[in-house]
Amino acid sequence: MDNHLYNLMAQINEEQKSLWRIKEHYLNETDGCEKCEKFWKKMEKDKEDHVNELSELIKEHLC
Repeated sequence: MDNHLYNLMAQINEEQKSLWRIKEHYLNETDGCEKCEKFWKKMEKDKEDHVNELSELIKEHLC
């Protein structure tokens, strides 16, 4: 595996971990703050988009 593909795979791992923390912890711990909940939901969407894009890039490099 070349370094380029390794970097993509390392990054998808980081994004997945971050997305999990947002979904499992951060959203549940906003203490009713609508502004913070809105921020975490936006961040969740951003992370999901990053994971999807990285996944497609990795698939292209594996084929």
